Amino acid sequence: MRFPLRLKFFVFAALLAVAPLVLVGQNLTRLTRDELKSAANEDLATVASELRAAFDTTFEGRWLTPLRVIRNGIDSADLGVQQKVSLLTLGLEQVPQVVALQLSVEGSDLPILVTNEGFAQHLSEAGLDPVAVLSTRPDLIRAIAATGQYGRPVVSRIPETDDWIATLAVPLTSKIAGRQVTMAAKIDLSILGDMVRRHPFAQRGEISIIDQAGRRVLSDAPALLTDRDIVATAQPLIMAGARAEALEPYVRPDGTAMLGAYAFPDWFPWAVITELSEESAYAVVNAITRRILIVGLVGFVIAGMGAVIFARQLTLPILKIGAVAEQVGEGDFSARVEGVRARDEIGDLARRFNRMIGELGERLELMKFVSRGTVSAIQSADEQGMHRGGTRRRVSVIFTDIRGYTEFSERVPPEVVIEALNSYFDVQTDIVERHGGDVDKFVGDALVAVFDGEEMELRATACALEITEAMERMLDKFPEYNLHVGIGVASGEVVMGATGARSRMDFTVLGSTVNLSSRLCSKAAPGQALIDQATREAAEGLLGVDFAPLEPVTLKGYAQPVPVYSLRRQAVAEA
Repeated sequence: MRFPLRLKFFVFAALLAVAPLVLVGQNLTRLTRDELKSAANEDLATVASELRAAFDTTFEGRWLTPLRVIRNGIDSADLGVQQKVSLLTLGLEQVPQVVALQLSVEGSDLPILVTNEGFAQHLSEAGLDPVAVLSTRPDLIRAIAATGQYGRPVVSRIPETDDWIATLAVPLTSKIAGRQVTMAAKIDLSILGDMVRRHPFAQRGEISIIDQAGRRVLSDAPALLTDRDIVATAQPLIMAGARAEALEPYVRPDGTAMLGAYAFPDWFPWAVITELSEESAYAVVNAITRRILIVGLVGFVIAGMGAVIFARQLTLPILKIGAVAEQVGEGDFSARVEGVRARDEIGDLARRFNRMIGELGERLELMKFVSRGTVSAIQSADEQGMHRGGTRRRVSVIFTDIRGYTEFSERVPPEVVIEALNSYFDVQTDIVERHGGDVDKFVGDALVAVFDGEEMELRATACALEITEAMERMLDKFPEYNLHVGIGVASGEVVMGATGARSRMDFTVLGSTVNLSSRLCSKAAPGQALIDQATREAAEGLLGVDFAPLEPVTLKGYAQPVPVYSLRRQAVAEA
């Protein structure tokens, strides 16, 4: 967005009038926001903790303890089957939300089942068999016994009625016909769902109960919520049996900024998640901010009117210079500042600006044909100019070579060859520069890049890996080209300096490290990056990268086979 100079005068004058208001408003807004965030976080944590405690208290106090009392009453060797059934019936009437009690005898598929008539009628109206739904299968009882999870609820949903049912089992010490007896109970969990829906916090925020799969439970719509960061954080804690409560700000996939908290009931493998959007949490401070902005805007306009009028004539020449600067910024080096004849500092600025544009255009055009190292060498040369010669430096060198280029250049028009080659070099050069490297030269379809300075091996390795991935994307974009890239990376000492004739020199790197990089490139398969031992050892700490050792290769100029490694991205383990 363009911000004219005359408007800067406007802002300057207006700020003198409104700055105190802005400073006070900013501090007030910040303090209020901090307080509201602290209060919202405390509220979120409190609600989550309250529901966690309510779930545990309800389960243990209203269901588990009475069921243990019923079990103890039934668990008498002096009682016959009929008396046990009577106690089951009486117990079912006394315990709220328990919709079925059952005695299962080991080895028998015919349990003794007592059901709640109202709930059984509810299932029948939905077209379900109450006995089939409310009986506890022998395999489930065996699974509970095998894990020792007696008294722990196993939660399931009846899709046809949207009812959530908890199944728990407790063993009896007495036996029937010498066989183990287990009492199982089915509990209607609708009261827990009502706690969530009727909680006052649900009117302004969101309460979700999720299981270890990230699925919402106690709801008519048990959707997966794993796309929410807070749910992804809570899932492993549920599976690990953790019970730590925590707060977490995050952003939903739709971009909504949220505040959240979670707590874990002791008796259920769930997490109670409370969420509140930052917009709702900061509603008060947002209203205060809007009022401050309105008052400040009115003062800003009034105070700046005079500044705009006064600055108009003063800023016209500067605006012309600014317009030319914008043209230059867009690459038009033919633009010049015209019509500024003032004999003052602004006139001097216009003339210098025009001279600078001419020199800058020449320099930028020249820089396209040389590396940054060449430009730096020229800038650091003494008064007598560049001298041939070089210095020893430790660098990392990358060679890339396009495979299939010769065949490609023979089957397509020259214009397409140049366009494709430039596209590939554009992508590779951007990656090299992003990793702090310098493109030394282009040799046909090959690129040579040099990395020096701190962590040069790590940057060169990361650059080579990114180029291979970028070239794969280029292949997907232009499959008809059928062009691949092989890469070689080597690190060590080189001679860096100016070579050539006195009238025509080239600033480059020479030495065995350069040769090694080139020969590793020639050995690389299409889409493969090979690195030498020195680079491998220095890039050990590069995260997310595997260095696959290969059989040592025989290279021209080397008496012994050279150890090489292939770069590849580490596979991301699925959660």
